[in-house]
Amino acid sequence: MTLFEIIAILLTLAALFSYINYRTIKLPTTIGVMLIALLFSLGLIFLGKFIPETRQWATELLTKIDFDETLLHGMLSFLLFAGALHVNINDLTNQYRVITGLATFGVLTSTFIVGTLTWLIINPLMGIKMSMLYCYLFGALISPTDPIAVLGILKTSGIPSSLKTKIAGESLFNDGIGVVIFLILLSIATGGHEIESGHIVLLFIQEAIGGAFFGFGAGYLTYYMLKKIDNYQVEVLITLALVTGGYALAEALHFSAPIAIVVAGLLIGNHGRQFAMSDMTRVHLDKFWELIDEVLNAVLFVLIGLEVMVISFSYSILLAGALAVLIVLAARFISVSVPILMLKKIRTFSPNVIKILTWGGLRGGISVALALSLPAGEQRQLILAITYCVVIFSILVQGLTIGKVVSRGSDYVLPE
Repeated sequence: MTLFEIIAILLTLAALFSYINYRTIKLPTTIGVMLIALLFSLGLIFLGKFIPETRQWATELLTKIDFDETLLHGMLSFLLFAGALHVNINDLTNQYRVITGLATFGVLTSTFIVGTLTWLIINPLMGIKMSMLYCYLFGALISPTDPIAVLGILKTSGIPSSLKTKIAGESLFNDGIGVVIFLILLSIATGGHEIESGHIVLLFIQEAIGGAFFGFGAGYLTYYMLKKIDNYQVEVLITLALVTGGYALAEALHFSAPIAIVVAGLLIGNHGRQFAMSDMTRVHLDKFWELIDEVLNAVLFVLIGLEVMVISFSYSILLAGALAVLIVLAARFISVSVPILMLKKIRTFSPNVIKILTWGGLRGGISVALALSLPAGEQRQLILAITYCVVIFSILVQGLTIGKVVSRGSDYVLPE
């Protein structure tokens, strides 16, 4: 099967599922598409018991799609840039203490809690024993909230703007931080290196801080080029070059490409939009990236729904997945509560902010992609299965009910 045929099938399914969702169940597009894709996959699995060729064809299609490569080294750059492009940097600056706390301390705390509880609770229940390092790898890949899932659902959730800024800003930055932590742990797990705190700190600084500076430099160069011309076709092309070339170059230089693209997107979406674009360019740029965002989101959530066909489940794994959901929610609650309670000394929050941030921390395709990037083996299969359980619960249950949670109390922040 050629690359064109794979893309054609995915786009056709995304269009068909989006149409069905719009005409029938009318859920938010990302949730509806993934739910229909999941039901479609379960239908193929059931049909495969009577016509084995159907499931075999679908499984072969999915095995030819490298989910890890497709998302982390392809779609992610476009989706992050499209998301960052519409985040107001002034709002982000007003919330920087909360966002910084959640994206750094929060991710580290959650990684430690999830890894430790997985080792103590889930590990003894399974026939396959995960090493402690792999338990922490699971913690690292499941702790960051997924910007793609979060931003897609925030559009229709009715969340107040200040809280939306917190959740969106956190998801954009903790994704990059989480990937850096995951890569550090993975290099230790697969390379047999001694854990040296100095090396880990330097690697973290290179990836995270270096990625931010690289993103600012690439974004500023793009801003300078946009300011010198007034032709929306060329300007759209320049932003495409920033997203693809900038992401690839950041990876080649061992900087965090997700953080780089988020910083560049914030610069272009705010400073660039205000000082380097005509009204016509703004309209066309927004429409172009909004369309890219919607199309790739639909394809991604189709892939998430279809992935169930290549994951092995059993009753014990489903039990482990259910326990993992509770562990991840508990870790999220603790990792959100600590920064918020510390910041209450200088800011005022509504009593519901911890509850809303906890329930609004959605996991998505990035966690699945990171799980798929683990070395082949029994530990990988177990982590992949429980990761998938957490992601499905997060998107379908948390995603569908976040609006109700928000409606019971809104978040506000008083001026400092």
